[in-house]
Amino acid sequence: MIEMTLREIADVVGGTLHDVADPEVRVTGAVEFDSRRIGSGDLFLALPGERSDGHDYAGAAIAAGAVAVLAARPVGVPAIVVAPNRGGVPSTSVALSHDADGSGAAVLAALAALARASVSRLVAAGGLTVVGVTGSSGKTSTKDLLAAVLAPLGTVVAPPGSFNNELGHPWTALRADAGTRFLVLEMSARGPGHIAALAEVAPPGIGVVLNVGTAHLGEFGSREAIAKTKGELVEALPPTGLAVLNADDPQVAAMATRTSARVVTVGQAATADVRATDIRLDDQARAEFTVHTPAGSAKVRLAVHGEHHVGNALSAIAVALECGADLDTVVAALSGARAASARRMDVRTTADGITVVNDSYNANPDSVRAALKALVSMARAAETPRRSWAVLGEMGELGEESVIEHDAIGRLAVRLDVSRVVVVGTGRPARALHQGAVMEGSWGEESVIVPDIAAAIALLEQEVAPGDVVLVKASKSVGLWEVAEHLTDPSAVAARGGAVNNGVGQDTEAAG
Repeated sequence: MIEMTLREIADVVGGTLHDVADPEVRVTGAVEFDSRRIGSGDLFLALPGERSDGHDYAGAAIAAGAVAVLAARPVGVPAIVVAPNRGGVPSTSVALSHDADGSGAAVLAALAALARASVSRLVAAGGLTVVGVTGSSGKTSTKDLLAAVLAPLGTVVAPPGSFNNELGHPWTALRADAGTRFLVLEMSARGPGHIAALAEVAPPGIGVVLNVGTAHLGEFGSREAIAKTKGELVEALPPTGLAVLNADDPQVAAMATRTSARVVTVGQAATADVRATDIRLDDQARAEFTVHTPAGSAKVRLAVHGEHHVGNALSAIAVALECGADLDTVVAALSGARAASARRMDVRTTADGITVVNDSYNANPDSVRAALKALVSMARAAETPRRSWAVLGEMGELGEESVIEHDAIGRLAVRLDVSRVVVVGTGRPARALHQGAVMEGSWGEESVIVPDIAAAIALLEQEVAPGDVVLVKASKSVGLWEVAEHLTDPSAVAARGGAVNNGVGQDTEAAG
């Protein structure tokens, strides 16, 4: 963030100073909500949590070097205190789920106001461009690709992983300072108005909308409602801004009428301004294609896994070119771009020849479809086709469509000719996924359902063989990454007679 005095911060957030000897003392560091990460000159954010209350760590934060605490009540050390309330930000933040007295909402609202003030001043000074990314799937991988292609143009700040809610969004925005050239923000929502609220925190100059799918269908009720909310991003853009829209998704393409900003389209459609042709996948499902742009055409080779990343890359190319990058530099950056976000299409091959695709961070129907297609592509690309395993758990937040969507995924896995589906779970959605695969199959052996992670691991250890490709994917709440991590764990690999080849692994996002 930009440097501010405690008096300035109090004015920005509507707070009062308590136990502050000198209101002109400046916050010169970061804003942190974890007292263990506090450094000299920082501002500590006191938030209530499930197990502890950040107010209880105010003294430790000051002792560690914090200038003051942003809190909902006096804490006996220098603090900017904001009055507790029960509103101010959309209730999608984890912090708010343990906020009985409204203190979390008050502190988060103050954090949002502080981020808005800092970002607005940086933008007004002419040094910062804010890029917002939204979509039902692919946000995190596109955010990572954007960071890679914009880095040659200047310092980039982007959130770690999928830190995209009412805490992560302003926290990331406050990482930008006078030396930051680009602030890339991933914008998520679980209901109408959420993206508009995030856009208020850090007003974007560039907005990227990837797709409209079925993630969080249970909260929204329909794809039309999802589209309406995703479009809040382009509605927030100024007339001088830029909207990058997916020409291959009709609901995204239609958002061109909802913005006063200039529009650039991307996709495989012949009408797209930035277009991909001649798409090919290698034996790791990494795409190679020709990109056609107003600046010329070039061959692109991606280091991330899955054909779905072509669209993500096109969006990154469009943004980088609009920001002044030359095409050759963008292509070079994409060829080496490896996402820092864990458990998203993280591909690792062990020395005993098992390829594990850990895409277990999260899941929705669109991202599972993309991951299954990548799995099959990898299995078929070898000179001798390999067996493919899809270890799948439940997809959350699908509402009344949950059973239908799980059934469809089971049927798709069989249609794609996945060798074996292993469904983990005992709930109705898991049973629907298994039943869909069984009903679509020919022999009744295409799918097996197991009750828990331990049973899945036992089955795989018994039946997976060298050369097999194993995809692991489910919603985050399932914790299915334990399966992938076991298969690649050095002790488990040693027991099978090999060692992990860590040189093959990387983290990207299939979506979710």
